[in-house]
Amino acid sequence: MSEEKSNNAYWSANIRLIVWSLVIWALVSFGFGILLRPLISGIAVGGSDLGFWFAQQGAILVFLALIFFYAWRMNRLDRDHGVDEQ
Repeated sequence: MSEEKSNNAYWSANIRLIVWSLVIWALVSFGFGILLRPLISGIAVGGSDLGFWFAQQGAILVFLALIFFYAWRMNRLDRDHGVDEQ
């Protein structure tokens, strides 16, 4: 029974991490790049407005940062639950 609880805790933490990563990615790419663009269009970044920057470059940079964060956090989670690769 203890192994089942450990497995449930591991997968619960894994799913929570995936959901939060997807929420951040959706907020940045869809939220800032499309929905909130009129609100942030007055802020200039690199010769264009902030909404355009999020749609063209910001979402990609955030996505790359999320990939590295996810890999780092999953390695730590694997190690904490004893399922890491030696």
